Amino acid sequence: MPPDTQLLSPSRRNFLKALGMTAAIGLINACTNDGATATTAAGGTGGTGSTASTGGSGAGNFPETPAWEFVFVNHVTTNPFFVPTVYGIEDAAAMLGIPTPQWTGSEDADNGAMVNAMEAAIAGAADGIGVCLVDLEAFNGPTDEALAAGIPVIAYNADTPPDNPNNRLCYVGQDLYGSGFEMGNRIVELVGSGKVALFIATPGQLNIQPRIDGALDAIAESGADIEALDIATGAALEDELSTVEAWYLGNQDATGMFAVDAGSTQAVGQVVRDQSARDNALVGAGGYDLLPETVELVSEGVLDFTIDQQPYLQGFLPTLYLYLYKLSGGVVTPPETNTGLVFLDSSSAQLFLETASRFEGDAEEQAIVEPVG
Repeated sequence: MPPDTQLLSPSRRNFLKALGMTAAIGLINACTNDGATATTAAGGTGGTGSTASTGGSGAGNFPETPAWEFVFVNHVTTNPFFVPTVYGIEDAAAMLGIPTPQWTGSEDADNGAMVNAMEAAIAGAADGIGVCLVDLEAFNGPTDEALAAGIPVIAYNADTPPDNPNNRLCYVGQDLYGSGFEMGNRIVELVGSGKVALFIATPGQLNIQPRIDGALDAIAESGADIEALDIATGAALEDELSTVEAWYLGNQDATGMFAVDAGSTQAVGQVVRDQSARDNALVGAGGYDLLPETVELVSEGVLDFTIDQQPYLQGFLPTLYLYLYKLSGGVVTPPETNTGLVFLDSSSAQLFLETASRFEGDAEEQAIVEPVG
C-alpha cells in the first residue's frame, strides 16, 4: 500500500470504519420504512444535501409528471453492500424530480417479510416496484398481482432463471452464473490443485447461489485436481467471520479460500490476514464486491481479487426504467441490463482506495470524481 494512503481524506478505505457499522446501517435504515428521502449517516439528504422533489415538476425537457411513488423491496435492507444502491435510487429520483422511492423488505433474508412488503406496495397502489428475486417461487404471485393492477415490476440484483421465470419486466444486475463461472476459471488458474473452500452466506438464494454453481461447474469442467467444498456462513457479518475462521483453523492444508458474497469475502480476507494463511498452504483467495476492508485487503495482496457488480447502477437504472415506463405509457419497455463483471486486483483496487463517491457508497454528496494517476 502506498505510504500516504492512510492520510487520504475522505477515502474508501476509512469511510465505513470511521462511521462504524451502526452508522452505516443507520444510513440505509433512514429510508427503510417511511418512504421519505434517505438520509446519509452524517445527517444530510440525497445528492446535494436537499430533499428530492415530491411535486413531479419535470426534469430536463420531460413534462410535469405526477409524484410517482416507487418501492424497492430488498432482502438485506441494512447490508452495507446496498449503500451505493440506495444512493443510486436517490440520485435518479433527484434527477427526475420524483419522490425518493421507498426502501423496504427484510433485514435478514426473510422471504415472507419481502412478500409482505411487496403486497403492501401493491395495496398502497405504488407506481412501480423493484424487487430482488432471491427465491424461485415466492415472488411470482405478487409480481403477477402487481402487473395485473398496472404496476410495473423490475428485478434488480437477483433474478429467477430462464427455466423458471418470473414475469417481471426486466432484470438489472450481474450475470450471476456467468460471473461465478469466470471466478471458477480464475480459481483454477490461481490454485491448480488441492482443497478449496467456497463460502456462501445464504445457500439457495438467487442473488448468490448461481455464482457458486458457476464456480463449481467451471472447476469441474477444468479437470483440475481440486476438492471444492461449499460452506454456508449465514447472513450476519459476525457469523460469516466466525464460520470462515473456524473452517480455516480446521483445514489449514487448504490451498484456496473464496466467497460469493460481500460479507463472506471480507471474512475470508480477514482470516487469511489474521491467521497468516499465506505462510501455510494457501495460494489463492478472493471473492465479490467492494466493501472498504475487502478493497484494502485486495490492494495489500491478502486477497488476489474481488469482483465488482456496480451496485449503484442496480438502484439508479431501475428507478430510471420505471420512470420511463410510466412516462411512455409502456411504450419504453425496460431492457435486460447486465451491470458487469470486473475483477479488481492489487493495482486496480487503488482507484477505489484513493477516491470517494456516491457511486462507491462512501461520499455524502454527488461530485465529479477525478481519475487517479
